[in-house]
Amino acid sequence: IKVYADINMITSIIQNLVSNALKFTPTDGTGRVIIHASESEAGVHISVRDTGLGMSQTQMDQLFQQSVTASIKGTAGEKGTGLGLVLCKRFIDLNHGQISVDSREGEGTTFNVTLPAATNAHQALTQEPPKTEKVKV
Repeated sequence: IKVYADINMITSIIQNLVSNALKFTPTDGTGRVIIHASESEAGVHISVRDTGLGMSQTQMDQLFQQSVTASIKGTAGEKGTGLGLVLCKRFIDLNHGQISVDSREGEGTTFNVTLPAATNAHQALTQEPPKTEKVKV
């Protein structure tokens, strides 16, 4: 599955979503963090789901607002700046994507990201070095 997006921004988004999921999920062996990706006509869908603390509707409504900088402590008392999701939203917007959240208190949270699919190999994110041709001089 390949997306048409900036690799550094998308890497930051995924790292932040996974980090948050781990932060709010119990570490006693009962918690789970699941990452899933699929492709459809609408684009590439990436979800990060956890079985952690979950959020109230009020918390979800404030997640992507720049004016809100208070953060919730994680399961081990971890603190954050509250800016990670604001940056994720901005990076996703810059890459012509969408982000949404679904959560239930005590049951967990799922972040859903949709990004444009790459339509050819030149648009795809890749870690492989570009192919070069040898030229005689």
